[in-house]
Amino acid sequence: MHSNTPSCLLGAFRSLRISQIPTTRPSIVPNASIISRKIQCPQNVRLFSATASMAGNWLEPSLNRKKKMMKGRPRVPTGGSTKGTTVMWGDYGLRMTDHHRRISAQQLKIAEDTIKQRLRGEKYRLYKRVCCNVGVFVSGNEMRMGKGKGSFDHWAARVAVNQIVLELRGMVHEQVVRDAFRLAGNKLPGQWEFVLKGAPPMVGITKLDGVTLEELKRPRRKISAESVAPAPQTSGSESQRAPLDLP
Repeated sequence: MHSNTPSCLLGAFRSLRISQIPTTRPSIVPNASIISRKIQCPQNVRLFSATASMAGNWLEPSLNRKKKMMKGRPRVPTGGSTKGTTVMWGDYGLRMTDHHRRISAQQLKIAEDTIKQRLRGEKYRLYKRVCCNVGVFVSGNEMRMGKGKGSFDHWAARVAVNQIVLELRGMVHEQVVRDAFRLAGNKLPGQWEFVLKGAPPMVGITKLDGVTLEELKRPRRKISAESVAPAPQTSGSESQRAPLDLP
C-alpha cells in the first residue's frame, strides 16, 4: 500500500502538461512594427497642414497688396452671355437687379454674418459666387493731383447686373430663407431679389422668360407702312370743343 501511493502520484504529475495557449487576454493595440509595415507613407511629405491655403479665401485673396490695380469696370454681357445669372449649386439665390457696382469685402462679410445669425441652428450650406480679388487704393484727403495712386485700403469684388452673389441649400423652409436674404440685401448696396433654382436666366436687364436668346440676337426687321394700322380718329364732339381760356 505504501509502495503504490508514490507511484500513483508520480504518474499523475507526469501526465500534466503546460499549455501553450496564453491565458491572458490579447492586446487590442497593434504592434508598432506591424503598423509600419502596413502603412507606407511617402517620405518628406506632411500628412496635415497647420497653415492657411495659398489661394486665401473669398474675402481676402493671397495677392500682393503693393501691386497697384486698375479700377476697371464690371463685366457687361454684350454677346448674350447668361453666365452667373442662375442658381447653380443651391436651391435659393440672391441676385442684384439695379446696376453693376463694386462691393467691398466688409459689406459682403456683414451680409454673410446676417444670414448666419438669422439661420442659427438650421442645417444649411452657404455658397459664395463672387471673390474679392480687386484691390482698392485710396489716397489721403486734400491731396494734390499727381502724388501717386495711393496706398492699399481694402479688397472688393466687381459684381455685374443680375449676377448671383449668394446661394443657399439645406433643410430650411423657403420663407425663412427669404427673410434671411431680405436682411442680407438690406446690408448690401443696391436692390436685390430672391431667386429660386430653375428661374430663367438674364441677359443684361432682359429676362429670358418666353424670349429666346436667338430672338434677341435677331436683327430688327423693317416694317412697311402698309402693314401699320392707321391711328383711330377722334370723335366730332372732342374736335369742336371750345378752349377754356375764351370768354
